[in-house]
Amino acid sequence: MKDVIEKYAHNIEFIDLKVVDVQGRLRHVTLPGNRLDDSLFKEGVGFDASNFGFASVESSDMIMIPDPDTAFIDPFYDEKTLSFFCDVFLVDTLEPFDQYPRNVLRNAVNKLEEIGAKNAMMAPELEFHLFESFGYGTDTSGSFYKVDVSEGFWNSQVLSNQYVVDRKRGYHRTPPVDAYSGFRNEVVKALLKIGIPVKYHHHEVSSAQHEIELFFQNALKAADSIILTKYIIQNIATRHGLAATFMPKPLYNEAGNGLHVHQFLVNENNSNLFSGKGYSGLSQIALQYIAGILYHSLSGSLLAFTNPSTNSFKRLVPGFEAPVCAAFAKANRSAAIRIPGYVKKPEKVRIEFRTMDATCNPYYSLAAILMAGIDGIKREFDPVKMGFGPLEENIYKMADDEREKIRFFPTSLFSVLEALTQDNEYLNEVFSQNLILNWYTLKQRETEYVNSVPSPAEYQLYFDL
Repeated sequence: MKDVIEKYAHNIEFIDLKVVDVQGRLRHVTLPGNRLDDSLFKEGVGFDASNFGFASVESSDMIMIPDPDTAFIDPFYDEKTLSFFCDVFLVDTLEPFDQYPRNVLRNAVNKLEEIGAKNAMMAPELEFHLFESFGYGTDTSGSFYKVDVSEGFWNSQVLSNQYVVDRKRGYHRTPPVDAYSGFRNEVVKALLKIGIPVKYHHHEVSSAQHEIELFFQNALKAADSIILTKYIIQNIATRHGLAATFMPKPLYNEAGNGLHVHQFLVNENNSNLFSGKGYSGLSQIALQYIAGILYHSLSGSLLAFTNPSTNSFKRLVPGFEAPVCAAFAKANRSAAIRIPGYVKKPEKVRIEFRTMDATCNPYYSLAAILMAGIDGIKREFDPVKMGFGPLEENIYKMADDEREKIRFFPTSLFSVLEALTQDNEYLNEVFSQNLILNWYTLKQRETEYVNSVPSPAEYQLYFDL
């Protein structure tokens, strides 16, 4: 705290305090730069949390206090602005608000001590689409969405000076076909400048689809970095007259956007607890952790946090390397959990959970993943005995009788929300019942809304019946 004050107190014009709402969107309030002193970090700033989507408590007045470890100069203001993530506290008791996303994830990390771990190291892969124009609307007499980008294969017969990305052939393409490589470079430069470590970036399979992969950080920093990476991508896109979306399935019949998360647990000496002599170099703890994630994903309850939108389940369908198979495997991208085959060093062994997408609140979803894994370790789950694999064959190329033995995750938001009401005991020490009920209610309303709106596809199928 003192270091931050000494470094910036006479060198900034504004302070931007960022808070995450229940859905995972950033909210903010801006203060003049002369407010950077000890009192800001002790007393914080009061605000009305009732507009942030959290379940009601006795008082909606709360306090946001900046986390000095998150300080960075925000690149999207003309005036020099020092930005912080904030933590949220109750006004009366000054206790951490138990529904606030960063607090929930902190509490989940603290639970790792019960199974001999100190922290979780996580490396997210963010997939997104860039469009040059977009529009959407819903009212009584009609609804529509429309997106476009010059590289889209649907523009192959339009005369222009732009190469198109042939259908499903965009993976790792180079410029000039990859027209927005420079855009991704600009994003990565901004990420590195504020301390977010980047592994690489590339064009993805679909037209207009891109990926930026981050290096490992502890769980809380990884969640912060997911939020900030989306913030930076969206702001730089706006500067270029573009629109960025992380929707799991923005284009019909094309590859969707996931938020894959590589992960492993470490002890107090930062030794990798997933390294061992089991399958693909995994330890028993790692296999139990895998089983916990798959068990609660198969029930559906974990997906209520990792894939919490109706659009999530337009991505989670077979045929697009969709990670809907309740299985683990080495290098098999059709399994929900993959052990990367290119990792050869024992200290770098990890798993990759491929089902999650960026409509989640990353703090809740990473916390839920940790609690599912902890549950698997405590209950000594065996993923092989539970029928979760390892799965060495691509399920989409299996014979029908073999594929019938594979179990798949639920296929709708409604299903996973109902599962959350039945399977939530493993979450209870970190997710309050108020939070679980509030999450269920919020997402159930979204499901009811989407289900009540006629779609163009339904007109195509049923209008003349």
